[in-house]
Amino acid sequence: MSHLSDSIDFALEKTVALCAIPSPTGYTEQARQWLDSEFRALGFPTESTRRGALRVDLGGDGHPLVIASHIDTLGAMVRAVTPQGRLRVTNIGGLAYTAIDTENCTVHTRDGRTYSGVVQMPEASAHVFRETNKKERTDETLLVFLDEKVASPADVEVLGIRPGDFVCFDPRTRLTASGFLKSRHIDDKACVGLLLALAREIAAGRVRPARKTWALFTAWEEVGHGAAHGAPREIEDFLVLDMGCVGDDLQGSEFKVSICAKDGSGPFDYSLTSRLVALAQREQLDFAVDIFPFYTSDAAVALRAAYDVRHGLIGPGVFASHGYERTHRDALANTYRLLAAYVQDPAPEPRP
Repeated sequence: MSHLSDSIDFALEKTVALCAIPSPTGYTEQARQWLDSEFRALGFPTESTRRGALRVDLGGDGHPLVIASHIDTLGAMVRAVTPQGRLRVTNIGGLAYTAIDTENCTVHTRDGRTYSGVVQMPEASAHVFRETNKKERTDETLLVFLDEKVASPADVEVLGIRPGDFVCFDPRTRLTASGFLKSRHIDDKACVGLLLALAREIAAGRVRPARKTWALFTAWEEVGHGAAHGAPREIEDFLVLDMGCVGDDLQGSEFKVSICAKDGSGPFDYSLTSRLVALAQREQLDFAVDIFPFYTSDAAVALRAAYDVRHGLIGPGVFASHGYERTHRDALANTYRLLAAYVQDPAPEPRP
């Protein structure tokens, strides 16, 4: 495909920029505003919902389709302050506490102040606590140590930090010369980058939607109700663009596009999934069809919200999901090519 390398460079550029914007579920407004301005700069009309979703009209006509990604990520919230002035947190989404041990973070107060800190156990010093490596990492054993001179709850209160303030973890985004993207929150910011790249090609006339197409960016996916609203009710197909899983018993990898046949909510639509497989074969993509038993997505939420749609899911293979994640530009390229092929493929005949 012409312009493919340029499109992936563009997708990576936008992914890196978006990873730098903190957006745990419930704290996504800055990310939504950034994304809204990006699509408007490309010439696309946008609409925002009261719950923070963004809908973008990508053009086309007939047999309406939504392609959905999400802008919210995992994160944490201040739960309490210890007598020593450290912060206890509660997770937002399926946060793995083992993945935040020793991570740098930022606390965002309700009045707009920010404070840096680090997640540690009080018993972190190996020269003092011989069993430190054996202690389980949980919301009880890991605390936020603020980079401030605090030694009591009163000291923390003076800073304006309260329970309910958001805690965002350093994404540590890196692009390697060998083509790897490493970062927190590749789920799902890499897919947002791919949709921006697709929109740029549509704006340039190099990709032409074969049907009415919207992009939908939800803001509550990580807590299970992102796509309960936001999509036009008349849509016929709902394609989720989200990370593919990598691990034992799976065919996917950091270099492939994953087509999910079944997740924790059940099988995806047979006809839509078969169509995606046929397109991947036609385009000679490096792809995998896999089952993700501990995974759910905005597709299941849309079905529970009574959208009468065919549903499917594709995405780049991502290693170490819900931790410090990694993928490769080859996975982004394969995903982009399948996405572009699907958008330009005529809609199937309606079921009788």
